[in-house]
Parts: sequence; structure tokens; C-alpha cells
Amino acid sequence: MGVATYVKDGEDIREVILESGIPVKAVYGPEDLEGFDYRADLGDPGEYPFTRGIHKLMYRKTPYTMRQYSGFGTPRETNERFKFLIGQGQTGLNVAFDLPTQMGLDSDDPMAEGDVGRVGMAVDSLRDFEEAFRDIPLDRIGSGLTINAVASIMLAMYQVVAEKYGYGPDVISATPQNDILKEMVGRGMWIFPVDSSIRLIGDTIEYSAKYLPRTNPVSVCGYHIRESGATPAQEIAYAFGIATTYIDHVLERGLLIDEFVHRFSFNLDIYGNFFEQIAKFRAARRMWAKMIKERYDAKNPRSLWFRMLAGGGGGGLTKEQPEINIVRSAYYAMISALSGTQTMALCSYDEAYTIPTPKAALISLRTMQLLLEEVGIRDTVDPLGGSYYVEWLTNTVEKKIDEEMKRVEAAGGMARAVETGYVQKEVAKQAYLFEKALQERTKIKVGVNKYVMEEEPHKVELHGYDPTVADEQIRKLGELKRTRDNRKVGQTLKDLEGAARDNRNVMPYLVACIKEYATLGEMTGVFKQVFGEFKEPSIF
Repeated sequence: MGVATYVKDGEDIREVILESGIPVKAVYGPEDLEGFDYRADLGDPGEYPFTRGIHKLMYRKTPYTMRQYSGFGTPRETNERFKFLIGQGQTGLNVAFDLPTQMGLDSDDPMAEGDVGRVGMAVDSLRDFEEAFRDIPLDRIGSGLTINAVASIMLAMYQVVAEKYGYGPDVISATPQNDILKEMVGRGMWIFPVDSSIRLIGDTIEYSAKYLPRTNPVSVCGYHIRESGATPAQEIAYAFGIATTYIDHVLERGLLIDEFVHRFSFNLDIYGNFFEQIAKFRAARRMWAKMIKERYDAKNPRSLWFRMLAGGGGGGLTKEQPEINIVRSAYYAMISALSGTQTMALCSYDEAYTIPTPKAALISLRTMQLLLEEVGIRDTVDPLGGSYYVEWLTNTVEKKIDEEMKRVEAAGGMARAVETGYVQKEVAKQAYLFEKALQERTKIKVGVNKYVMEEEPHKVELHGYDPTVADEQIRKLGELKRTRDNRKVGQTLKDLEGAARDNRNVMPYLVACIKEYATLGEMTGVFKQVFGEFKEPSIF
């Protein structure tokens, strides 16, 4: 791995090797696309194999959804931020939860101390969702729920709050991240063992296919795997390995591929080489279509769509010279648009320091809007299609992705590769090589290892954490526990335990618990009692 290494060969020439291990020539031409078949390899937009985009007219007809990641402190504060962003033209929500919530802990749990509301909103029960989503038009605004280990609980809670506000399950659109294998690889917010976690994801997919037709029950998240060190090719390969693990599990339940896979979505990362990122997405879209058609014999064309959220990766942003991150993010947004994304979420320039301030979040939102309204990004579909370099690179990245996928299969498949730590070890190795390249300056990061300057302490406006948030959240939780019908709560939790032990779909039982204001910690506690907890493997 390396870029911008200079070698002597008669004259100075810049040698370029992309992160995925692909050497790049100085010039490309027709000879690099020998045997290229337009219909088989590229096709028109909206037609198989969807290399040029899953819709015929793409942004010329419908712009990408803009969905900034937001949420902090109390549900009331989060509701205020939601309304601010919607008022400024944001067309979808992407909800952040604090760490205790992500780990299934109530705010009054001793293990939650110091983290309540710090990096996302605190959610203990339906009462918090009632406050967070008050006066949000849930039939028009879709919500991404950035939650994994307890995604089943949060999806059930979203359904209940929507019904409480008059929106039926057939009109609401929710996208819980709900990808636990990537947590075990790249982020760490896991709770239950691999098999039990996959079973819970299967419950949400099966339930959504039957009762929540507009919900995307899983968003396979290569994003965090990439942020943890994986190459662009590994990001897609591991995401596909994860997705097929979930697919195979649901097929074993008796569902048909066309009944559920069209609601799968992907959350993917953008930072690094401009053209490598674009080629990564184009290759992924083509590979997904071929795999779902040929391996799973899908009949519905929509089942072949590679639907993605692609936004600027926080791993590309720097504490050094942070204003440059505004420019970086603009390029990331351009990559996302040229890659044919359906949804864009753009990191804000201050995220290397803090939760985005309203000003920083607005700059990111305006960046996405500027691309749509000013610079012509939506004038024509896939303007890079047919470029000798882009098409060659797309083909080459596809080969790299396929090689990585075969390595995972040789390691026993994705679930086994995660249980044994194989994937974690590969990602850690790449993270080391990436950092080594930065230190050796074979990879350039402007302001970090080149064009470095003496700087005064940065005057970045920080999001202030209010320690009284936890006190207020704990107070409200105590009041809830005193005033709810605890007999009914106890019965619904007992019913949930029975469903979990008997291998019944837990979603209807979670809905019943939530309607009686059972807490997140109580429902998670039932699952821990039944499933146990994941033990992280050693990778060294």
C-alpha cells in the first residue's frame, strides 16, 4: 500500500499504488478495455447490471436524500436539532444514540455513568422516543437509527411511537443499522454472541417483510470496517460477506429471496483516493446485482438494486488545520454523488473534535445542497461512464473485492471468520500499514505529514456536554418506573423471555413490552439471560 512514491527510471515519475494494492499507469486508453462489453459490463442506468446506477434518470429526476447524523443529550434537545435540520432542507433523519443506549443500558445503570447523552441521545423507554419524534412527519421523513446490538428493540420502539402519533406501519420508513457483525469487526458495540445476534437480525428482517413494508431492516455497514483500517476492496468484500450471512439465515426460515432482499441497504465510507472510491461503488453495484441474480436466483429486478448511503468518512478528517476538512468533505460529497448514492450523510468539519455544532452541520448540509443546485452534478447520469480509466479501475477493483471474498470463504465464511478473529486481524493489519505509510510519508495527508505549519491552539467551537443531562434522564426514568403498571411490564418481559427461549420471533413481544413502557435495560437484560454475551477473540 502506498501513494506518491517517487522512483527514478530515466526521469522522475510519480509511482501510484492505491490502497487496495492496485498500481496505476499514467495514461489509459482503449487497449485497457479489451473485450469490454457495454451491455454486459456497463449497461444503461437503471438496467442490469446497474453499474451506472439503479435508476434510469437518477438525480435528474429525484435528488439523493440528505440525512445528517444527529442526536445528543436529552430527547428534547435531539428533537430541536431534528427540527432545525429539517427546517434547513434536510430530507431524512439519521439518529445518534449515546453509548449506554447502544449497549442496552438504562441511564441509571452504574456502567452508564459519565456517558449519558454524551455522544448521542439517551433512550430508556418509549417515553424518550415520544419526545424525540414529537411533531416530526414520520410519513414523509424517513429515519436512520444508528443502533446495532439492540436494533430490534429500537425498531419496535419506532413502530410504536409512529402508531402513537397516527402513522401506520405501512407508511413509516425506518432504517436501523442492525449490523452486528461489523460491530464485532470494527467498532465494539456488541452484546450477544454471534449466532444469537444473527437470529435477532433475522427476526427484524422477517417481521419487516410481513408488517413494515417500507422499512429497511438492516443497513450492512462497511463504513466502520473501513474506518477501522480495511482497504476499500476489503470494505466491500466484508460487507458482502456479512450481507450474505444474513440472507442465508433468513432463507433458512423459509422466506423467498424476493420477499426481503430488496429492502437491504448499505452504509459505506468515503475517504482516500477520489477515483478508487468511485470505482469501488460502481464495482459493488455490479457485483451485488450479479450475485443476487446468479447465486440466489432472484426474479424481481428491485432485488438486484444495491441501495446505499455513502458519505464522507470521519477517518479522513483531521484535527490539524480543521478548516481544510470543509474542503475534504466537499470532495467526499462529490465522490458520493458521482458514485450514484441514494442517500448522502456528510461528516462535519469539527467532528475530529466534537459532536457537530449547528453551524458545522449546516455547512455540511449546504455542501450537499450546493452540489444539487449549483454545480451541475445532477444534469446527466453517470458522467464518468465510459472513461477508460474509470472503467478499467472499476473492473480491477471488482477483482480485488472478489479475491478478498474468497479469502473469507476459505476462513469458514463471515460468521466463523468473525468468531475466530480472522477478519479483525486483517483489518488491524491494514490499520497498521496505513499508519506506517503516513509516518513514512508514502501516503500524504495535507496538514498532517506535508504542508505542516506551526499553529495556535484551534479555536473550534465545541459542543458542550451538560452533566445535568444524566441527572434529568435518571429522574425521568425513576418517575416512569413508579407510575407505569409494573405488573403488566413484568408479564410482557416474561412473555419476551419465553419467545426468546422458544426461538419465536421476538418482535411482537418487544412491541408489547414497549407499549407498557418496559425499559431498554430490562428488555436487554432478558436477552442477556437467554443468549449470554459475546466473548471477543484474541487476534494476536
